[in-house]
Amino acid sequence: MTHSAGGLERRLGLRDAVVIGLGSMLGAGVFVVWGPAAARAGSGPRLLLALLLAALVAAANAASSARLAARYPESGGAYVYGYERLGPWAGRLAGWSFLIGKSASCAAMALAIGAYAWPGQQRAIGVAAVVLLTAVNLRGIAKTALATRALVAVTLIVLVTAVACGMVAPVAPASADAAGGDVIGAAGLIFFAFAGYARIATLGEEVRDPARAIPRAIGIAFGAVLAVYVGVALVCLRVLGSAGLADSAAPLADVTRAAGAAVLVPVVRGGAVVAVVGVLLALIAGVGRTALAMARRGDLPRGLAAVRRGVPARAELAVAGVVIVLVLVGGLGSAIALSSCAVLIYYAVANAAAWTLPGRWWTRLVATFGLLACLVIMAATLRSLLPG
Repeated sequence: MTHSAGGLERRLGLRDAVVIGLGSMLGAGVFVVWGPAAARAGSGPRLLLALLLAALVAAANAASSARLAARYPESGGAYVYGYERLGPWAGRLAGWSFLIGKSASCAAMALAIGAYAWPGQQRAIGVAAVVLLTAVNLRGIAKTALATRALVAVTLIVLVTAVACGMVAPVAPASADAAGGDVIGAAGLIFFAFAGYARIATLGEEVRDPARAIPRAIGIAFGAVLAVYVGVALVCLRVLGSAGLADSAAPLADVTRAAGAAVLVPVVRGGAVVAVVGVLLALIAGVGRTALAMARRGDLPRGLAAVRRGVPARAELAVAGVVIVLVLVGGLGSAIALSSCAVLIYYAVANAAAWTLPGRWWTRLVATFGLLACLVIMAATLRSLLPG
C-alpha cells in the first residue's frame, strides 16, 4: 500500500474510482430531474436537445478535469488546479464554490432521502442519514468505495427494471407540448445530474497510479452514465409524453405503473432512496477532502488538515456539521438552486485552468467551450431564480 505526501493512503484502483464516479452521478438526478427539465424544455425534442447540451458541457468539463487531475493528483480538485494554474484568487473561488455548492447539495440529498423514506419526518431522517454516512466515511475511503459499489449495483438494477417496464408499456398518445421552451435552462437542470465525476478528481490523492487511472475512470463513468440517461429519457418520453413527463414528480415510478407493474412501484421508490444514499456517501467524502486541501493552504483553519489513520476526520466532521445545519434550516428547492450555480462556477475555474496547460489546439478549444458554456448556463440558472 502506498501513501501520498499528506498522509492519505492510495487504496483505490481504477474499478473503485469508476464506482465512486457512478455512485456520485447515478443519484437523485436520474430519478427526479426529467419532470422539471421537461417542463422547462416544453417538448420531447427540446428535452433531448437539452440532454445533448448538458452532456457536451459535462464532457468538456470531464476532459478538462481529467487532464488537470493527471497533472495534479492530490485532494482538492479545481481548488488545487486554480491555485497552481491561475493563482490564489482562482483557487479560493473554486474551493469556496465547491464547499458552498456541494454542502448545499449534501443537504438537498439528505432532504430527498427524508422525503422518499418518511415525508412526515423529512428533516429528522435527513440528519440521521448525514450522521450515518459520515460514520461510514470516517472508517476510511476503502469502506466508502465498498459501500458505494453495493449502492450502485442496487441503483442499476432498479433503473434496468423501470426501463424494461417502459419498453413494454403502451406508448403515450400524441398530445400538445408542455409550456416552456428554455433549452438552456433545461440543460442546467440535467447538468446537475452529471456533475458527480468531479468526485473522482477530488479523491485523486487516494488513487493508485493517478496519472493513468483518473482520466480513464472519469471517461468510463461518464460514458456509462450518459448511456443510462439517454435510455431513461427516451423511455420516459415514450410512455408519458412530454406533457405527462412535465407533470410527473416521480417519472420512473409512473412509467412502471403505466406498464401495469404497480407491484414494482415501491421497489422503484426504494431504489431512489438507495441512489440518493449512494450520492450522499461519495459527496461527503469529496467535500471533506476539498476542505482538507483548503486547510493545508490556510484558506480554512489549519486544524482541519489533520489526517488520522488515513482519514481527514476533522474536515469530514466539520462538513457534516454544516450540512446538518442546512438540513434543519433550508429547503430542498433552495438547496438545489444554490448548488447548481456554485458548481458551475467551480467548473468554470477548472476549464480556465485547463486552458493554460500545454497541449494540442483542440484541448484549448474544449476548455474554452466548457468555460463559456458554464458561464452561460449559470447565468440562465441564476436568472430563473430572480423574481420577475
